[in-house]
Parts: sequence; structure tokens; C-alpha cells
Amino acid sequence: MQKLLLLITALCWGIGLSWAQPNVKIKKRDRKRDIEMVTTEGTIILRLSDSTPLHRDNFLRLVKTHYYDSLLFHRVIQRFMIQGGDPDSKRAPAGKSLGDGGPTYTIPAEFNPALFHKKGVLAAAREGDDVNPQKASSASQFYIVQGKTFTDGALDTVEVKRLKRKIPPAYREVYKTTGGAPHLDMNYTIFGEVIQGLDVVDKIAAVPTSKGADADRPLKDVRIISVKLIKRKK
Repeated sequence: MQKLLLLITALCWGIGLSWAQPNVKIKKRDRKRDIEMVTTEGTIILRLSDSTPLHRDNFLRLVKTHYYDSLLFHRVIQRFMIQGGDPDSKRAPAGKSLGDGGPTYTIPAEFNPALFHKKGVLAAAREGDDVNPQKASSASQFYIVQGKTFTDGALDTVEVKRLKRKIPPAYREVYKTTGGAPHLDMNYTIFGEVIQGLDVVDKIAAVPTSKGADADRPLKDVRIISVKLIKRKK
């Protein structure tokens, strides 16, 4: 399978043709819980968005089946993002190229102008527009944005050359101060964000990575030890 490019950087995953999720019941209280992701580099707490219910519920189902336990962050690019969710990464030998694995279904895009690619957002990887014009999401592969900060001039360039539209003033301020990846806005579905553990995201993003055939895979495995639902703190 040809690996997709996210701008000049690949975010790869296997794509299916059917829309069918794991047969796991989502209870009303599940949607009011947060996600604890324990990694070899520390713990990240995620909060899913109610604005993207298809992605939210799919992620909850996968978490409840322990789908993500023992998978790797198989693609890491400093000042951009960290990506995981490929089931083939669970027992992958060192040096193996990853990014094509996943369930045999995709999730329809759920773009929301209120959600933008600031640092810490959780979003779904997908195949490129040439084979996926509907911009449907991978069922399991996700990324967490680390991003970088931008100047006004750099954001102007993103508007003209990438987005072909204006970035809202409030979002520009976030991109200039907190940082993110504005060129991805309204092209990849955001379905949550980090509410605790941005330092862990930074730590993972900083690990040495391969420059070989397994490009951007950490040289030393960064593993997701466990992912579970936890009680949401008020």
C-alpha cells in the first residue's frame, strides 16, 4: 500500500472500505469520562470532543477493547506531531517500517471550524486526497500535535499557499503563542485534546528517530502501555 504524505511528512495507515465498528456498547457515562494513556515516557490525559461523535465513540470502543495497549508511537516528528494506533506495531522488530495497519473500516470526516490544530489536539490520520477525496479517517491511527509557534508572516503564507482562506484572529494568537499545525485545519478530523501531559508529548517528540526505510520511527521504542477510561475531574 502506498504511504500517504501529510504535506511533506507521511502519516500512514491502512484503509478499509466498510463502515462497521467493534461490537462494544458505549454507555452514556462513557462519554463523560476522560482517557488515560500511559506510555513509556509518562502519562497523557485526553478529553474527547462531543462535536465529533463518530470519532469520539469509535475511540471509546477501541479503548474499551484495549486495542491500543502495547502499541507504539511509530511515527514521531519534532515540532509537528506524534502518531500511533497501528496494530502491526505491537510486536514489530526494530527497523520495520510501520503505518499501514488498522481495522477494515474508515470514519466519515467530521470537520468543525471550532476545532483547530493547536498544540495538544488529538486527531485522526487518513489517506491522501488522491485516493480519499472524502477525507475519511483511519479507524485507529491518530496523532497528537506538538507543532511550533508561527509569526504573522508565516501564518499569512499558510493562508495563501495551504489553506486558501483566512485563519480566525483568535486562532492566529494561539498559533503565535502556544503553537500548533495550522496547515492541517479542516483537512484532518480533530476529536479531542490533551488536558494533562503536554510535557510527555514534548518528551516523545524529542526522541531520536530513524532516517532509514522506517523513517521517523523512534530508534528506541516508545510504547503505549495501557489506555483506559477514567473519571473526569471537575
